[in-house]
Amino acid sequence: MTTLVTGANGYTGSAVVRALLDRGESVRCLVRRRSNLRNLAELDLDFVHGDIVDGDFLTEAVKGCDHVYHLAALYANWLRKPGIMYRVNEEGTRNVLNACLKAGTRKIVYCSSVAALGAHGKTPADERARFNLSETKDHYYMSKFRAEQVALKFAREGLPVVIVNPSNPIGPRDITPTPTGALIIQILKGKLPGYVDGGINVIDMTDCARGIVSAMDKGKPGEKYILGNRNVTIKEYFDLIVQVAGRGRSPFIRLPKWLAVLSASGYEALAWVTGRAPATSRSWVRVGSHYSWWDCTKAREALGLGQRPVEESLAEAVDWFEKNGYL
Repeated sequence: MTTLVTGANGYTGSAVVRALLDRGESVRCLVRRRSNLRNLAELDLDFVHGDIVDGDFLTEAVKGCDHVYHLAALYANWLRKPGIMYRVNEEGTRNVLNACLKAGTRKIVYCSSVAALGAHGKTPADERARFNLSETKDHYYMSKFRAEQVALKFAREGLPVVIVNPSNPIGPRDITPTPTGALIIQILKGKLPGYVDGGINVIDMTDCARGIVSAMDKGKPGEKYILGNRNVTIKEYFDLIVQVAGRGRSPFIRLPKWLAVLSASGYEALAWVTGRAPATSRSWVRVGSHYSWWDCTKAREALGLGQRPVEESLAEAVDWFEKNGYL
């Protein structure tokens, strides 16, 4: 049996590939021709080269695969041309699921995000949560919400697709780095002097990857499973990063939302000049000023989701960033 993983070279994708290889599965990796394959070096894999925005190509790529993990996505806090976020995250998902439908794929796991579920305050929400962050105007959050609606529509029409909603995975091999990893780096370099009142959920990357694989075995088509672990305030998380690393400086100034948004405007202006992703963005500040806390009981009970201590996950992430020249 061959398993296809889209976005296999990415942060989450490469962790899922490793989890599948540990089970002895034959893995076909869908990557773009110019992708950085550092995360997959020296692994015994079959590669197909193409892009999920190309529906015709996907029809061929999916053939012969009983199982498909769709993890390819664009995750960024700012882009010069945000329209590409929707092409990749929304239209790309539609293309992958159409290809699976044509190929008669036995089961699909679609990797969504808690971003698609919104943010619902200090009382942890579950899979029934409804998206409520349109006012943030964040293209990543909006595109992931719309992509999840695509997956749900296919599920309602009979395609055996299971949806997983990871929170914020932390661990090694975040080569890009993603905004999640970049935040750790920025804190340890003292680049963020202030913080806003808000909260997030974090999970170990290996636990997350194993949860995604378990969703193929145990997940029910049409169901969602939140893959998370510990709920922390933004300030608690920043303090924890510094404490675990034994270095850096945790932001100590609590900024009102309006001032943080104004400050983010400066970061964005600089990004337009340099072409480099800003430390934060206006929409990211708006998102971060909410409490995105999650109840992961369903995934723990149904999928056996692991809950490794966050301190260990952070220590492993910091060690990897240090050894690979990010710090």
